Parts: sequence; C-alpha cells; structure tokens
Amino acid sequence: MKEILQELERRREVARLGGGQVRIDAQHARGKLTARERIDIFLDEGSFEEFDMFVEHRSTDFGMDKSKIAGDGVVTGWGTINGRTVFIFAKDFTVFGGSLSEAHAEKITKIQDMALKNRAPIIGIYDAGGARIQEGVAALGGYAEVFQRNVLASGVIPQISIIMGPCAGGDVYSPAMTDFIFMVRDTSYMFVTGPDVVKTVTNETVTSEQLGGASVHTTKSSIADAAYDNDVDTLLQVRRLVDFLPQSNTAAVPEIECYQSVTEPDNSLDTLIPANANKPYDIKELILKIADEGDFFEIQESFAKNIVCGFGRIEGATVGFVANQPMVLAGVLDSDASRKAARFVRFCDCFNIPIVTFVDVPGFLPGTAQEYGGLIKHGAKLLFAYAEATVPKLTVITRKAFGGAYDVMASKHLRGDLNYAWPTAQIAVMGAKGAVEIIFRKDIADPEKIVAHTKMYEDRFLSPFVAAERGYIDEVIMPRSTRRRLAQGLRMLRNKDLTNPWKKHDNIPL
Repeated sequence: MKEILQELERRREVARLGGGQVRIDAQHARGKLTARERIDIFLDEGSFEEFDMFVEHRSTDFGMDKSKIAGDGVVTGWGTINGRTVFIFAKDFTVFGGSLSEAHAEKITKIQDMALKNRAPIIGIYDAGGARIQEGVAALGGYAEVFQRNVLASGVIPQISIIMGPCAGGDVYSPAMTDFIFMVRDTSYMFVTGPDVVKTVTNETVTSEQLGGASVHTTKSSIADAAYDNDVDTLLQVRRLVDFLPQSNTAAVPEIECYQSVTEPDNSLDTLIPANANKPYDIKELILKIADEGDFFEIQESFAKNIVCGFGRIEGATVGFVANQPMVLAGVLDSDASRKAARFVRFCDCFNIPIVTFVDVPGFLPGTAQEYGGLIKHGAKLLFAYAEATVPKLTVITRKAFGGAYDVMASKHLRGDLNYAWPTAQIAVMGAKGAVEIIFRKDIADPEKIVAHTKMYEDRFLSPFVAAERGYIDEVIMPRSTRRRLAQGLRMLRNKDLTNPWKKHDNIPL
C-alpha cells in the first residue's frame, strides 16, 4: 500500500509541474504566474479541489503520441471565495502553450456543466495560443462545445473571464460571451487574427499590444471591463467583484454587515450641484457618498466615460449604479454610453440586483458621426434594457433630464419604482435656449424679448415640480437625505413581484 501511495504522490508532483521547471521559469521571466499559482492566489487558502489532474490528450498525429503531459494544458476544479463556492479553469501556458485539444476542451466543459448544475459562478483564466493545430477539427469541435455551454449558462450563473496572457483565435469567443472580462496591462492581449496574419492579408504592420492589448480593449473596443498592472492585482480585484455578485439567477443578492448610518444626513450633497447649470461636477462623488463605506466597483471605467456603471452596497446589500457623468461631454448619451449602460442594466436584471440611476443628461449627442454610427439603435438598447428590467429601479434626477434621454434613464414611464428629483432638477423637452428659439422664433431679433421668454420658460418648465404635478416624480427630496431615501426604498421593494409576458426570448435591437 505504501508504494501505491508514494506512486500517487509522485504522479501528482509531476502533474503540478506542468510543462516542467524550465517553462515555469520562462513564465516567471515574462512577469506572469503559472496557472496553479494564479488559482492559489485567487481562491481561499486551501479551498481548491482539482479535477482531472491526470487527463492526457489522445492525438497521435505529428508525433504527438510521444509528447503527453498530465493535465493537458488546463487546470480545472472548484474552491471558495470568502466561503462562497466558485468553479474555475486556468489555462497552463507551460503545457503546449495552453492550446486547446479535444481532451482539454472536455475538462473545461465538465467544469462548466458542474457550475451550471450547482448554480455557482464560473471563472476562466486565459493564457493560451488558441487551438492545437495538430488535432485539427477535433479542437474546433471542442471550442464549439465550450461556446454552447457559455450560451446556456448566460443569465443563469455569473461567468467571468480573466485574460492573463495571449488569447487568440477561437479562444476569444468564449470570453466574449461571458459577463465580464479583465486583462493585465502589457502581458495580455486578445484578437481573432494575430499580427502576422494581419500583415499578410491587409499589409498592415501592427504589434500584439496595438492590435489587442489591454489599452485597446478597455478604451476603444469595450471588450474588456478593466485592466490592472499585474497578475496579483487583477486576481484580487476580481475576487472583490465576485463578492458583489449572487451565486445564480435564483440566489439572493449577497449581503454583508453594514456599519454606516443610513439615517444621518450628508449636508455636503446640498452643495454638490453648482449654481451655474452649465458647470460640471463629478457624479462619482455622489455615488461614493451613497454607497456603503464608499466602496464602489466600477465597470468599464476607461470606456464611454460620460456614463458611470458599477456595483456598490446600500445597507450591506448589492446594488447596481448607473449615472450620467457631467464631467465628460456634459453627461450626454451617445452610442458607446448607451451600449455600455444597456449591458450593465441587463446583467443586473438577470441576477436580481436592484438598479439605482442618477440622472443628469442634456440629451443624446447630435451629429452625423453618431447618426451614421447607429445612435438610434444603440440608444434603443438602453431604453429596451430599462423597460424590460423587472428588478427594483430607483431613480434620482440631480439636474438635467432633457428630451428622449429623460425617458430612457429609468423614468417612471419605464416602470421606475421610485423616481425622486432634487430641487435642482430640470426636466423638459430641451434646454431653455433651444426651446425659446423654436417657440419664439419670430422674436429672435429682439434680445430683450428672448431674455424674458427664456426666464419664463425656465420658471415654468425647468423645475422638478411640473413632473411632480403629474406624478412622474414621486417626491422632490433634499439632496442630503438621498442615502436614507434610497435605503428605505430598497427595503420597501425587497418583495417586489413583477413579470414580463411569456416569450421564448426578446429581440433587443442588437
């Protein structure tokens, strides 16, 4: 028996070494951790239970039968994050460059099936060179099996992808179908076709970083939700995100103890809005003062900065924040901001996370670039997302809510549950200057009349009370009481029960 146990331990030690010490050293030399090191940092200490440690590929072509390594380039299993179960797979670059074979794909699909069956989040760590060419169509079939499970799990369990090295070819599509993607600056990149193929086909010379680095995907393409400086920081930040998320679409929103008062007024909010209506202010200051302990996990911080999305807590329970940012483009809605917020709203609705919306929006961005780029359809995505959402929706209009953008931003007409306005709110079809120039165009040559008309329009329409008179605003509140009002509202809405008409699925304007 002793010899059998020793043999098991020997095999385990060999498997844990992956591609061997030389390749592990090469991985470290690139500033990257190995797959197992990443898992150890990411999960609670001692909680990882590995599956399929001894799986090997079954390929015999191109001399592959003479090159077999236990694990076959991916480490799979489950563990806990702050005591809550998660499933995980991590590509091992030291074994065949982390390339996907049929056996490698079977390991991933096995863990995907377990995650779905047990209704717990699944996290994929990517550091791989794509399909294993020696296996041909068997590898491609393996990819499709993974993709199918991504789709089935979407909206049922949270799916998170962490790109910690190359992620190319077929490997990119699985992360693209997950809920969140995170990257590591300077050491990770994603693209469908690499620089060499681009050079051959288009004669364009480009580096991996320029083609698909973190700087590209967090600022231009919006593929990645955030990027961090190194492997350790990235893994710790994703742990932080997981703490905000429920286990599945039927699990309760996570709650932690809250030590910050919700009844104490924050008088600083009474002076947040500048006296000059055209002067910007930072909406993140409001979010940080509303969220427990100022703890806010922002999603896509570097993309479409004119809208802010992310997770926080109120009275210990997770909420999703969406807010126009007056510091960037005056908080206007454009195509990028609409897509960014729509995806976030739909995620919150999938997983029963209440949505708090702060509104200061002068309208949609005009111009040929936006119209040619499909602003109508992209703006409709955000409208669609808010309208179909059945979770608690609480809205606070802090200043401007003009035109169609007023409707889109979780208005009462889109089944907003609680719609508040600060006394500084301006709710109208458009700003006073534009409105007066249309209504009183015959007086356009008389500055004194225009000034008088503008004053009249501002007094009559640019206040929250017109909307309040019609019940479109539930209450005009003091800014200092915002956290208390939202906390009370969320408590009241805990048992909200709203369902949409049965359908196979909707047809959101993609």
